[in-house]
Amino acid sequence: MIRYLLFPLRLVWRIWFYLLIIITVLIMAPFMLILTSSEKYYPIFWKVVRAWAFLLIYGMGFRLKVEKEQEIHSDKSYLFCANHASLLDPWVLIAMSKNPIVFVGKKELEKLPIFGFFYKKVVIVVDRSDAESRKQVYEEAHKRLKNGTSVAIFPEGLVPTENIILAPFKNGAFSLAIEHQIPIVPQVYYDCKRLFSWDFFKGHPGTFRVKQCKFIETKNLVMKDKKKLKEKTFNTIYNELINDELYMKDTNRLHNDREFKSPL
Repeated sequence: MIRYLLFPLRLVWRIWFYLLIIITVLIMAPFMLILTSSEKYYPIFWKVVRAWAFLLIYGMGFRLKVEKEQEIHSDKSYLFCANHASLLDPWVLIAMSKNPIVFVGKKELEKLPIFGFFYKKVVIVVDRSDAESRKQVYEEAHKRLKNGTSVAIFPEGLVPTENIILAPFKNGAFSLAIEHQIPIVPQVYYDCKRLFSWDFFKGHPGTFRVKQCKFIETKNLVMKDKKKLKEKTFNTIYNELINDELYMKDTNRLHNDREFKSPL
């Protein structure tokens, strides 16, 4: 009953999120036209987008509480993998890294006015229903990694339903990591789903707890090791989530579907 009484307040709060995005995109649009015109401007673009990420997170009444088991180095490339259950997950990942990262993101966001224009210029866009598109993503990520930029992928390939702890991982991220012999950086977002999921009947300002786990090395691995690498990354994130009381209390409210306990 309380959730329905609070719905008008939550709706206004959600509308504020979209207004915040629209207003800031309009203000930044002239600068973004310049910063997205050439790849050489990407480091400056990243600083601007990172400031934008903090503005959106803090502007919605959230705070970040970050634990890092290992720090990234500015002269190395990485492949960032995180669980995905919230609109704010990409912004949290951006806020976490001073190093430039390029995302692999879904094609549907290209359709958003103004935002979509810049999105397709800086994100490696994938149409998951198109085999040729998936191949092009691999080629584009290959080029970016050769240039020293890191790549971020939400390996579930979707935003799972509220009752799923962690959906099975796709293979692409792990093929890239092995081919380029770059470490995988597992990041765990404990509170994004609970505080700002796709469910408009839930959520409120609060603290996003984030953990950057110890990196998973890929040195000397070959493609036949991809399955084990995927499983190790999955288990690293899954074990953090399943042992977090707040995350599991929220996830289990719909009687968690146990079939998603394995990435295979």
